[in-house]
Amino acid sequence: MTARKRLLVPALSTAVMVAILLTLGAWQVQRREWKRGLLDAMAAAEHNPPVPLATGLPPFSKVSVTGHLRADLAAGYGAEVRGNALGTQLLVPLERAGAPALLADLGWVADPARAVLPPGEVTLTGYIRPGEHPGWFAATDNIARRAFYTFDPPAIGAALGVAVEPYALVVLGDSAPPGAPDPARHLPDVANNHLQYAITWFSLAAVLLAVFTLYLGRPRP
Repeated sequence: MTARKRLLVPALSTAVMVAILLTLGAWQVQRREWKRGLLDAMAAAEHNPPVPLATGLPPFSKVSVTGHLRADLAAGYGAEVRGNALGTQLLVPLERAGAPALLADLGWVADPARAVLPPGEVTLTGYIRPGEHPGWFAATDNIARRAFYTFDPPAIGAALGVAVEPYALVVLGDSAPPGAPDPARHLPDVANNHLQYAITWFSLAAVLLAVFTLYLGRPRP
């Protein structure tokens, strides 16, 4: 076998792997710019007054919505320990006049069945949270107990027997009175680590090229 033929497979393998690593690095650079735009929009929403909920608003916009809370369809999302109590985020459909219901995350409660909710028509202020899909390791929802572990508003609404928007409202507020849900205080703190990921992929590509260069310079019989 000639030297050229012996180098063919390593060269092709290296070229394919380098191309993949560079593609992953470029994708992370694009993700970084997308995340920066999202963070800028979230920062602006944090400091601006809420706007009426309307079609086409981007995720994490701060909005206000008026409707009636379906306390009879209250459910829990996730599990979180606060102090000595294990609780959950209280999800309640908000019925609106002339529009589909909206799933509202009212905040943390120790026991959804005992949560105190305001009667009648209410106006809630919060931010739009997009829905998610179950991951490989997501816990299984317990529909019978109305306990959910994937934030998927249409699936949660279907389990509760009501059609809801594909996104939800996470309510913002101050400290809650006893028995009431404890709402979020601000928009979520989203990390932007995509530059580190990009550097990792580009560095791996450079290391692979260096290893192949050393392989080319190795004496051969």
